[in-house]
Amino acid sequence: MSPFDYHRPDTVDEAVALLETCGGDGKVLAGGQSLLPVLALRLTRLGHLIDIGRVQSLQSIDIGDSGVVSVGAAVTHARVERSDALAAAAPAVVGAMPYIGHRAIRSRGTVCGSLAHADPSAELPAVALAVGAEMIVRGPTGQRTVDAADFFEGYLSSALAEDELLVGVRFPAWPPRAGWSVLEISRRHGDFALAGLVTTLVVDDAGLLRRPALSYFGIASTPVRVVEAEQLLEGNQPDSALFAEAAHVVSGALRPRADDHASSEYRAHVAGVLTRRGLAEATERATARTTQRAGV
Repeated sequence: MSPFDYHRPDTVDEAVALLETCGGDGKVLAGGQSLLPVLALRLTRLGHLIDIGRVQSLQSIDIGDSGVVSVGAAVTHARVERSDALAAAAPAVVGAMPYIGHRAIRSRGTVCGSLAHADPSAELPAVALAVGAEMIVRGPTGQRTVDAADFFEGYLSSALAEDELLVGVRFPAWPPRAGWSVLEISRRHGDFALAGLVTTLVVDDAGLLRRPALSYFGIASTPVRVVEAEQLLEGNQPDSALFAEAAHVVSGALRPRADDHASSEYRAHVAGVLTRRGLAEATERATARTTQRAGV
């Protein structure tokens, strides 16, 4: 590991000022889940490491009266995974946690760190894209929000400027009659996904699908939604035939990357399989929630 200067700011303003001073030579450390292995392998070099671990304002988890969930940049995966309140308010987020590495990794890695790292094989960027999360970004000129659809720009590349800090993420209120699913295929538990899918949807009073989202990860250079399949599902009765048709659309629409771990054809096939399974699982959860509310 190459030498660097270590900084430990107490406030967000101090952290942003350091980023501005360091320019492109500074990196932010939250949990270190992704950054430290990269540094240890000498895959990147930096002159300054900015540790935001003791910035108290970044440690918060807030569930607003409207149901919107805000998670600060220093909140670990483990805190989210253990929260019963978040399991009810943001079930797709909590549902992704068991897939993220191993328990020791989740005790250090952070939600916002995973989002900022923008690894296309990671689960949380796909969750953020599926539910329409907003990234809260602070820089020298102030604060701005970036929709998940605009945040992930390429492989390990996001809309964050060199002098900006991701200070939090907002997940929208979980709607009534909604269901979710997080599925992935990997060689071993804890490995990066060869292909994965986050599914969210609503089953309305008439039993029809509404607001379906199919967000794939491990497929391309960013998480990606297949709008053609979502449009096919919208307003239709959920059944195995519809899910199979959606899977066919997905397999044809995606142009998966190929690498040493899996071919493009394999990833396209797996994406179709996950589509059928994810839609069935999410529909089952949505129906179960509806039944529970009705007291059946």
